[in-house]
Amino acid sequence: MDLRTKYMGLELRNPLVASASPLSEDIANIKRMEDAGAAAVVMFSLFEEQIRHEEEAVAHLTSYGADSFAEALSYFPDVEEFQIGAEQYLELIQRARGSVDIPVIASLNGLTNEGWIDYAKLMQEAGANAIELNVFYIPADIETTGRDIEERYVEIVKRVKGAVTVPVALKLSPFFSAFGNMARRLDEARIDALVLFNRFYQPDFDIDRLEVSLSLELSEPSEIRLPLAWIAMLYGRVHASLAATRGVHSAVEIIKYVMAGADAVMTTSALLKNGIGYAEHLLRDLEEWMEAREYASINQMKGSMSERNVADPTAFKRGNYVRMLEQYKSAYIA
Repeated sequence: MDLRTKYMGLELRNPLVASASPLSEDIANIKRMEDAGAAAVVMFSLFEEQIRHEEEAVAHLTSYGADSFAEALSYFPDVEEFQIGAEQYLELIQRARGSVDIPVIASLNGLTNEGWIDYAKLMQEAGANAIELNVFYIPADIETTGRDIEERYVEIVKRVKGAVTVPVALKLSPFFSAFGNMARRLDEARIDALVLFNRFYQPDFDIDRLEVSLSLELSEPSEIRLPLAWIAMLYGRVHASLAATRGVHSAVEIIKYVMAGADAVMTTSALLKNGIGYAEHLLRDLEEWMEAREYASINQMKGSMSERNVADPTAFKRGNYVRMLEQYKSAYIA
């Protein structure tokens, strides 16, 4: 069975990629991911706040005006809470590259133009095979327009692409008014891969203590619907590679994402919940499913259920929504 795939120019032995998580803070875990079959590892994100803290310039960061999102700073934890600094992060990349044969993808969560560019360069110098830009930005300023936000994303891509030569991926949220157009603009800015979608960890309320509480909830398989639809609609329409990164808990989700057109399928929650060795189980189930249906390769499957390849492409659009409502009404309303 040929599980090989190509993701933003990187040759992967299969489509399963371990996405950013605390698991990658340990070299032993990264080795275990490789042994369990993961085709690549995305390192946990390095936040620009960590960088500034090491440089003893946090106060300077908060004074940025047009070159930063000052209102977004309050959404990040205090720098003292970070367990690893920028220099340690770069050293970890070097050690990981020397310990495994699979691609090591650095993850950068920047805030200013300077932060994106400088540390993308350092990550490349440390040996990262690629860089994933993880844009975690909540536009809380009601004066900021949708166009302003879009321009900011495009500018980040252009600046980083102009500074490094390794492939660059962008992990996106779905919260754009016209996501298809946004994907096309990023593609025109020469992004190498689009990772769909970022999962914002939002605050909750403790109504007994009257406090804002933070909790981390692992993804559920039902969350694949939105990225699945957009990957299927973008397949063949953009040059950038497409990666899925939400709701992958079994081989079923991997199969669906590949059929939609994903070059890589990323998982974190499944490994956190079941252990790193679970990756081997996912790949074994994938191979068994393919063999039972006489698929010879991942490339044979890829994009077979995309919008441009299905018999009825209206299934991705408004007409299908109307049909679903009619089916629901027929089934539940006498």
